[in-house]
Amino acid sequence: MLHGHLGLGLLANVTSTLPTPDTHASLLNLGINLAYLVSAALFIFGLKMLSHPRTARTGNLLSAVGMLIAIVVTLGSREIVSYWTILAGLIVGSIIGAFLAIRVQMTAMPQMVGMLNGFGGLASATVALAEFIRVYLDPHRDPRLDTLISIGLSALIGMVTFTGSVTAFGKLQGWKFKGTPLSNPLLLPKHHALSVLLLLVCVALGALITWNYQQGLWAMVLLYVIAAVLGVMAVIPIGGADMPVVISLLNSYSGLAAMTTGFALDNYCLIISGSLVGASGIILTKIMCDAMNRSLLNVVAGGFGQEITAAGATSTAGKTVRQMDAEEAAMVLESAQKVFIIPGYGMAVAQAQHAVAELGNLLVQKGIDVRYGVHPVAGRMPGHMNVLLAEANVPYELLSDLELNSEMEQCDVALIIGANDVVNPDARRPGSSIAGMPIFDVDKARTVMVCKRSLNPGFAGIENELFFLPNTVMLFGDAKKMVSAIVAELKGH
Repeated sequence: MLHGHLGLGLLANVTSTLPTPDTHASLLNLGINLAYLVSAALFIFGLKMLSHPRTARTGNLLSAVGMLIAIVVTLGSREIVSYWTILAGLIVGSIIGAFLAIRVQMTAMPQMVGMLNGFGGLASATVALAEFIRVYLDPHRDPRLDTLISIGLSALIGMVTFTGSVTAFGKLQGWKFKGTPLSNPLLLPKHHALSVLLLLVCVALGALITWNYQQGLWAMVLLYVIAAVLGVMAVIPIGGADMPVVISLLNSYSGLAAMTTGFALDNYCLIISGSLVGASGIILTKIMCDAMNRSLLNVVAGGFGQEITAAGATSTAGKTVRQMDAEEAAMVLESAQKVFIIPGYGMAVAQAQHAVAELGNLLVQKGIDVRYGVHPVAGRMPGHMNVLLAEANVPYELLSDLELNSEMEQCDVALIIGANDVVNPDARRPGSSIAGMPIFDVDKARTVMVCKRSLNPGFAGIENELFFLPNTVMLFGDAKKMVSAIVAELKGH
């Protein structure tokens, strides 16, 4: 009997120390938060490693692993949908991602980055709408004020990001509207005043939703529609030459949309990751604006304001154009001591990065000082040229930016591969639409070789006087074929 009482007492004592359902929930929440902390740490370290080309690939991998952890923990712990649905989503998404990664050309990478920004904004806006409907349909829920504000901000920023990114995609893809290229700045009468008015209407709708959400379903739907229109209105007046800045800015918007959605869902990982994307995007945008010697407000408020010149419209009347073939170019390069290679979007179009890298390696083997000048806004997205040169295994220590200008007068040959606006001396002329934009001062080199298909202007639509200077020679033709021909001549010497 005594033993029985002792046994029951011991059992009761042990039972009292076993985890209760509340303890299980607490442990589960602790595990989730620890996983989110690991994800956030991976995001931060990955972002840090992305700041240098040598560690960028590892940084991208770390960030991807962090995102995978966050997704798996969120879907697995919240029991949002069945595991079969999660698996189906993972498979479909992976197939689409792999297809895009394999099929999309490097020349179309800016468009794809723009659309990925847009999909991020659309996802945030969709989740915000779902959360609002969940609150709207549950009469027993009393959402906090900050939750409703976050839902409204997520809807606004997310839809602006989505439609703005689609518009940017159209500009980069060369779409036309009634025969006019979207890459041109397109402004409606009182365009900016109308944009401000739409923004104020969105703010008023958001205030109405937070004031009385139970009667605000129509306001929520109207907010989505107006925000979508506002996204288009925000991007169409920006010229095609400003697209790298726009892509960077939209990337920041997508992060802000994710962050506000995180506040709406009380998801710490989403708040942290969205904040990192938003902050890094706006910092990159500021850096690129500084590289163009323009304010962000100036970019957003108008663009270059010039139409793209039609193909072949560059006038050569009274001007002399000097040409070289591959054999002559090889002879000049072989006799040089210092060569600066300036790549541009034309290199991406011709997929000439590997030929350019081979040329650079060959010149280095001959004892020539070779460096690559990468302008911050060269190409159609931030880091476009860096990605191409990294793909061709160009040594990172050979990459330079506008610091090359300090040595340009000692440069024997400045070889321009498909670049245009970033080497246009017109930027030094007061009154030019690109006045004040920092450029590579290649016209100060002893010899300037421009590898280009024609004399057509660049994306800014401005004639390049560099083509007609006495120290400039044109290498007309496809960049890949021309550079490969020069390499063949150098190997034969």
